[in-house]
Amino acid sequence: MIDLHTHSTASDGTFSPEELVYLAKKEKLQALALTDHDTIDGLKPAYNTAKDLGLPFLCGVEISIKFEGPGHFHLLGYFLEPEIPKINDTLLKLKKAREERNKKMIEKLNNLGIKITLEELKEIAQGEIGRPHIANLLVKKGFVKSFEEAFQKYLKKGALAYVPKALLLPEEGIKLILEAKGIPVLAHPITLKLNLLELKEYIKLLKNFGLMGIEVFYPEHTADFTKFLIECAKELGLLLTGGSDFHGENKPDIKLGKGLNNLNVPFECYKNLEKALKNL
Repeated sequence: MIDLHTHSTASDGTFSPEELVYLAKKEKLQALALTDHDTIDGLKPAYNTAKDLGLPFLCGVEISIKFEGPGHFHLLGYFLEPEIPKINDTLLKLKKAREERNKKMIEKLNNLGIKITLEELKEIAQGEIGRPHIANLLVKKGFVKSFEEAFQKYLKKGALAYVPKALLLPEEGIKLILEAKGIPVLAHPITLKLNLLELKEYIKLLKNFGLMGIEVFYPEHTADFTKFLIECAKELGLLLTGGSDFHGENKPDIKLGKGLNNLNVPFECYKNLEKALKNL
């Protein structure tokens, strides 16, 4: 059992980077990757802890990418080392843009009579603030009854307090990862919300930009969709990856390494990524 898609308190997870690695060891994972949203701040402590525990570990990141289609596009990047200066400069710019976005969403909520503050969110997040933290605060203060209601009513795309993110173009994101000697991978293709023909053509376009892999094994992927992605990856010469998208209590149904108890990411995925990284 391995997990190559996880989140910590460095972005919107509820386990610290160190706690995440200890949990992976407790759950007897054979390999782990930390892929926080738009930040690499958690990589060094996770990397060092994994090294101390003898747990095979890949450094990673998950970057939000501009997408004109019906769904949303996230790009995973995998690296051998935790310090990635070339990518961090761009991530810091995105971080500043995200901070401005948070302020605008808070302002929109305040104008709707929902009084929350940045200080309250900082206390909850203990790290980078994202929409899940806003949702949790809305539940805590009784403005909504559930996390899902917070997103549906206020925080999802098109909702009352939604503010778009500053995003890289697909070719920019892929180039950023490649120039930093990393492997760019399309995260959870299901969220693009394309039909199979459209998806295959889009993956071909991304490969022309330099895409090197597809996240095939994912909790929300059906058996038939997974089979389609495996065939697509083999036909296009792309690496296979997979992971749970673990966020701790922010996605309580998703278990580390197991997803919705339907996840089985082959150890070969880790070995092939590691081999490809060493050959870059």
